[in-house]
Amino acid sequence: MKKIVLSGALLLGAFMSFAQTVALKAKVAQKAQSLESKVVTWRRDFHQNPELSNREFKTSEKVAAHLRSLGIEVQTGVAKTGVVGILKGGKPGPVIALRADMDALPVKERVDIPFASKAMGEYNGQSVSVMHACGHDSHVAILMGTAEILASMKSELKGTVKFIFQPAEEGAPEGEEGGAGLMVKEGVLENPKVDAIFGLHISAQAPVGTIRYRPKGTMAASDWFKIKLKGKQAHGATPWQGIDPIVTASQIVMGLQTIVSRNAPLTESAAVVTVGQINAGVRSNIIPEELNMNGTIRTLDTQVQDMIHARMKQVATNIAESAGAIAEVSITKMCPVTYNDPSLTEKMVPTLEAVAGKENVFLTSAATGAEDFAFYQEKVPGLFFFLGGAPKGKKESETASHHTPDFYIDEGGFVLGMKAMTNLTLDYMEMNAGKVVNATGK
Repeated sequence: MKKIVLSGALLLGAFMSFAQTVALKAKVAQKAQSLESKVVTWRRDFHQNPELSNREFKTSEKVAAHLRSLGIEVQTGVAKTGVVGILKGGKPGPVIALRADMDALPVKERVDIPFASKAMGEYNGQSVSVMHACGHDSHVAILMGTAEILASMKSELKGTVKFIFQPAEEGAPEGEEGGAGLMVKEGVLENPKVDAIFGLHISAQAPVGTIRYRPKGTMAASDWFKIKLKGKQAHGATPWQGIDPIVTASQIVMGLQTIVSRNAPLTESAAVVTVGQINAGVRSNIIPEELNMNGTIRTLDTQVQDMIHARMKQVATNIAESAGAIAEVSITKMCPVTYNDPSLTEKMVPTLEAVAGKENVFLTSAATGAEDFAFYQEKVPGLFFFLGGAPKGKKESETASHHTPDFYIDEGGFVLGMKAMTNLTLDYMEMNAGKVVNATGK
């Protein structure tokens, strides 16, 4: 008899919990819809007033003021201009982080919209036009809306939410630290300790209403390299009297490309080696003594990454030596692989399918672009997904890519963005209800 009573109580408890979850999700959908115009207004304000990496002063002030108005505990000045909000739910449970990046780019906007950016800023000592050419204004507005939804149901939340508004995703100015790496260094994932993190990136190449994701390696590791070539200066009319670093550099550029085409297992993992800058010489009739070459390496596998680094040094050094020159190769690891935890991804994809419709959620190919969300994923399980931002009916080839003057986002996907981030939080809490993090966050 006791077993029957116990089973009945468990069933009743499960039913009540299910009913509460259904009610919460209905509330989320209603609230997200009601916030749409507010989120669009925020996004347009951020778009019209963009700020470069580590200079997101006004953006941070607006974010912090909004979080405080919701009764959320706020920390400012994290990783220079970052803002962190902590919302403690009314019930015990896990700690979930939600992240949005805030910085804009040194790009001059060409899009004919009423809220187009006319802003100017300073980038590495140069006066430049500034534009949100990657959608970070959308990310901030969507997370502000998500915070408002979750704050409205604080007493019903089974855990804690950390809202991470991050500066400098595009990279800190020369000579400065910044971005996700600095936020992690300063303890953003501690006190309380984060159990899982979610982030989204709006995509100008995916239609509004859709979501794209990928387990494991989603975006590439980004490394920068510098090659300094030392030759021997001579008159341009008598090249045999010198050692030409320009001709040597040309051979090195071609040699570097054979690393990817002949050494990388491209059917298993993509890789890219790009020389983006070559500086040498002052006159047309002087063979210079030195040349500097800079570029980027993109990989989706750490073993391939290590192989390319080793081969680059070998190829550049040996080609230079064959010409009588000297090559000094330095490689800096900038950003790890954006790696979606396979177990977490598998558990949370049904949530994305529920909010967007299964027919609108797609498995995507890996991208060779980089995203510093990867620094969080090195420490805790994370899921990073792409939210459609291209007007419906537009082909991918018809939309301007990110980081360009014609970059454009359709704001019709913001409601789905809020619903996705909020429901990922609620479902993860439900899956891990009752987990308590102690006061030290350890």
